[in-house]
Amino acid sequence: MKFSIKNGNPEQQRSACVIVGVFEKRRLSDAAQRLDEAAGGLLSKVLRCGDMDGKPGQTLLLHSVPDIAAERVLLVGCGHERELADSRFRTLVQKAAAMLNETGATEAASYLAELSVKGRSPQWKLRQVVETTAQALYRFEQFKTKPETTYRPLRRMTLMVTDRQALPEGKQALAEGMAIAAGKHLACDLGNSPANLCTPTYLARQAAALAKQFSTISHKVLKEKDMEKTGMGALLSVTRGSRQPAKFIILEYKGAQKSNRPVVLVGKGVTFDSGGISIKPSAAMDEMKYDMCGAASVLGVFRALGELRLPLNVVGLVPATENLPDGDASKPGDIVTSLSGQTIEILNTDAEGRLILCDALTYAERYRPEVIIDIATLTGACIIALGHQASAVLGNHPPLVHDLLKAGQESGDRAWELPLWDEYQEQLKSNFADMANIGGRPAGTITAACFLSRFAEKQHWAHLDIAGTAWQSGDKKNATGRPVALLTQYLLDKAAQ
Repeated sequence: MKFSIKNGNPEQQRSACVIVGVFEKRRLSDAAQRLDEAAGGLLSKVLRCGDMDGKPGQTLLLHSVPDIAAERVLLVGCGHERELADSRFRTLVQKAAAMLNETGATEAASYLAELSVKGRSPQWKLRQVVETTAQALYRFEQFKTKPETTYRPLRRMTLMVTDRQALPEGKQALAEGMAIAAGKHLACDLGNSPANLCTPTYLARQAAALAKQFSTISHKVLKEKDMEKTGMGALLSVTRGSRQPAKFIILEYKGAQKSNRPVVLVGKGVTFDSGGISIKPSAAMDEMKYDMCGAASVLGVFRALGELRLPLNVVGLVPATENLPDGDASKPGDIVTSLSGQTIEILNTDAEGRLILCDALTYAERYRPEVIIDIATLTGACIIALGHQASAVLGNHPPLVHDLLKAGQESGDRAWELPLWDEYQEQLKSNFADMANIGGRPAGTITAACFLSRFAEKQHWAHLDIAGTAWQSGDKKNATGRPVALLTQYLLDKAAQ
């Protein structure tokens, strides 16, 4: 999908389709009003006939409108003008893209970014049109012998602005939107790939491909023997049951002076999680291929960074492994020594994500980071707490947590803070080691973060639990690419400071 931006009047656009908004009670947007005037009131007449009244998400496609240069006009219902806020705007953009993709219009000129959205800038709207359209058209059909492809899919979209002075900032918004869309696309492809293909070795190859594509990115991969020498006992305890060798993937983006301390992103990369000896129920276990979506989001962010060339230094750490049952697999009651030297009693082998992350958090200290952010599909308890709408964020540095929450609001990839009080640490007590790897059913998301906090005490650190947001289940089963947009927005904000 290609995007471009220009200014011009809607009636003059020689395009397969012009997209304009209609508010409830059949009130035309400014761009729709211009079309109506050029067409001698045809749009108003059609609306008066009752074909559409402007309710949110309605669409109406008109062909061969007189005195309009475009072949088609797509009217999109926007609801009441004063109620047009973030989520509704994204919904109507999504509806327009899905509708157009079925019409045979391979390109279009969209005036939706000209609509007034409460509290949002023109740049925000342009970026959201790009990201939402790209997401609406995303398909993962690489393994279908007969893909359900559209005969003439939508391939190009021109975002229209009526003010020529807005073009420079608009182009920047377009570039940001396309970079984030590309990052989300990569994250979705990795998440949706089957576990027999997307192994730790495959993730390492994807990191190498990014380093080859962008001169600002370099990569390194530690093998299991390297992890043994380094002392990553917690990580290696997880991979013991798998025939696929674990990989510790290191990505470095260098966009600033070497003296600038980096942001370190740590992504959980369990490419398939059976639960190990504490095996999961079989229902929906296929979705455990998504247990590497934290890793996928880190790779997606680096894809966006390569395009945006932000003046920052960023390090990505991806501990990648499978978690499978085997005669050599870790057992409940085993005690392992982490890279930090702290000992861990493994009471549940299905709480493996924190075991690989804790060694990565300790390894991250080598980079003298400004902040560390880990991203993981860590706990089912997060879905109980927050559903599928928001990722959970917990951390030991309130300014970092605040910045992540702000980035989530700006990007539409929202998060919500949960507490990280000392009282929760009591649940991790072990009779035989420094700590247990689980804290029982109560506050499962919080105690998982408490566990990780013990390996980031000297750092400014935050944890994103994306178990409820990284993928969709059921008929719409699909990776979402979250939280690539949130993290990229955080980096954009940081670069702007």
